[in-house]
Amino acid sequence: MTQDTLRKRAQETLSKLTLEEKCNQLLHEAPGIERLGIKPYNWWSEALHGVARCGRATVFPEPIGQAATFDPELSRRIGEAVSTEGRAKFNIAQQIGNYGEDAGLTYWSPNVNLFRDPRWGRGMETYGEDPLLISRMGVEFIRGMQGDDPAFLKTAACAKHYAVHSGPEKLRHGFNVNPAKRDLFETYLPAFEACVKEGKVESVMSAYNAVYGDSATGSHYLLTEVLRDKWHFKGHVVSDSCAIEDICTGHHLAKDYAEASALSITAGCDVDAGWCHHSLYEAVQRGLCSEADVDRALLNAYMTREKLGILLPDDESPYRNYGEEVIECEAHRALAREAARKGMVLLKNDRTLPLRKDLESLYVGGAYATDTFALMGNYYGISSRMVTYLEGIAERVSAGTKIYHMVGFQGTCPNLNPINYAIREATLKDVAIVSLGVSGLLEGEEGDAIASTNVGDRPDLRIPEHQLEFLRQISKDHKNKIVAIVSGGSALELDEVCRLCDAVIFCWYPGEEGGTALADVLFGDANFSGRLPITFPTSDQALPPFEDYSMEGRTYKWQTEGIQFPFGYGLSYGHVSYRDVAVVSHDADNVTVAVTLSNTSRCAVDEVVQIYVATPWAGQLLPNSTQHVANQQLVAFQHVVLAPDEEQTVQLTIPLTRFATVDAEGERQLVPGRYVITASAAAPCQRSRELGVEMVNTQISL
Repeated sequence: MTQDTLRKRAQETLSKLTLEEKCNQLLHEAPGIERLGIKPYNWWSEALHGVARCGRATVFPEPIGQAATFDPELSRRIGEAVSTEGRAKFNIAQQIGNYGEDAGLTYWSPNVNLFRDPRWGRGMETYGEDPLLISRMGVEFIRGMQGDDPAFLKTAACAKHYAVHSGPEKLRHGFNVNPAKRDLFETYLPAFEACVKEGKVESVMSAYNAVYGDSATGSHYLLTEVLRDKWHFKGHVVSDSCAIEDICTGHHLAKDYAEASALSITAGCDVDAGWCHHSLYEAVQRGLCSEADVDRALLNAYMTREKLGILLPDDESPYRNYGEEVIECEAHRALAREAARKGMVLLKNDRTLPLRKDLESLYVGGAYATDTFALMGNYYGISSRMVTYLEGIAERVSAGTKIYHMVGFQGTCPNLNPINYAIREATLKDVAIVSLGVSGLLEGEEGDAIASTNVGDRPDLRIPEHQLEFLRQISKDHKNKIVAIVSGGSALELDEVCRLCDAVIFCWYPGEEGGTALADVLFGDANFSGRLPITFPTSDQALPPFEDYSMEGRTYKWQTEGIQFPFGYGLSYGHVSYRDVAVVSHDADNVTVAVTLSNTSRCAVDEVVQIYVATPWAGQLLPNSTQHVANQQLVAFQHVVLAPDEEQTVQLTIPLTRFATVDAEGERQLVPGRYVITASAAAPCQRSRELGVEMVNTQISL
């Protein structure tokens, strides 16, 4: 079977349809056409970190937690597991006649938007603030989801939300963004480009917001000139949910739904994740678009269904026979545990961790110690065996250890009872483990975070005051050790938490094996290797206005002050020293950098080596530009496993294109001059130096 054969089959099927049938097939709830043997198909399914909203499935860590692993190969394995379960669930759904939402094979994942501001409620769905990290994680997830057959797709992945989309949630249906071309091509688009060119992603989802005055769902510039003409995208474009309606009701760029539908089709959007294409037939009749426009869009959509082997019954797909035995199988649970463990970030450890398993007594409490929702994050499936933090800890310690559990405080609301027995119990135990932070009640999409006062976004980065008050109470005498287990999908203000506690672990939303994974690192059965995929500011006061889409002052590339924990930061139970970084070779395509690492500790360490480059114009204004060039940019990273007392010299080969600077017109150029190359355990900045981050640098002239 070849792609050409599939295309001919799709064209043949399309030729048999009436215009009205064609228009209806471009709705996300595409009806069946019984006379042709075409079954109903719903394009809407989700799989950000497991098959979502479709019953039982393995729940992996939220993508921001996956990004903290800095492990693209792990992302690919997660994609493979998710698509395997997705195929099985699709097969079973077909058998019982379930053709509804979330039962298909076109998964609207991954979210490769840039997490430019930690207040954005949906940032948890992304792979962080760096274009390279997002690209590498996203591309590998797509490869895992789509499989490696030359003709057929295992499932169809979707890179969303294209483009320049990252809040505020309450403005997204009418917000217009006018990014500088440099920001557009240097920051907002690279992950999408990589997903198209390297990942061969089958689908791209357009965003709600407008860009340069045109709805992203009706932007000929974004959907045709850049996506198809410049990047040669071959798949289908789907709108965000009801985004075509927004062209009319939110952006006021169309007089009615028929005009909005026509604008989206002619711009390059194919499938309507909504109901606006009910007016598409009328749009053709009124001459707003042509039947040829509809045919082009439907052929893109039908090609995806042909590659999935589901437009008409197809026995040639190699992915058609997965059964229920793969859903939440032990291999997938083990992978979820590995991902959760590798994504947890140790931010402070004052000689407290790892804990002994034979402690005499232990307090485990806080808002999320027994809360399964704090494991799940956003766009989640349902696991039949969620392991909470309390359960994971209880399973790991000695049977002789006394564990006292009392919640102590809620996640969102202050205590009403002035008497709180948990304070006394926490202070009397050898170690108090306190689970705090936020959950999907306080951050998420516009209608999901029901406790949010900001329509899903966070108005600030503070941990709720009553949670901090509990820590203050139990730390007054500080006779025992206090370990903070922090939940959340974004940066939080952690200065006071770090002052009050002896150890601080950031767990994100770690998925169904969160409790087991926590116990792995808490008691030293595994070492920490997670690194922050976003900068943690000291407070939201260190950030530019949320509505400002300029990258000045944002992320590790431009932010210089108000940094609590830098991008790429994370501790372990060992220490690795860096020395002798050097350029060992370079040619017209690549630069190869070597650095020597020494594990000076008595435990094995999984170190994430990060290579940053400062261009000749770092921190300065390019000629004819009003924007400062980034202070540095991540150009490579690699995991290095070091045995106790082991030394390794590691070589990383880096494409020279990653050294380029984007000019004011959005064009990449390799500026002649001296480049500073830094091998580091976190983004180079003054705060990294204060935290004792290992870093060494060298120079190269290009």
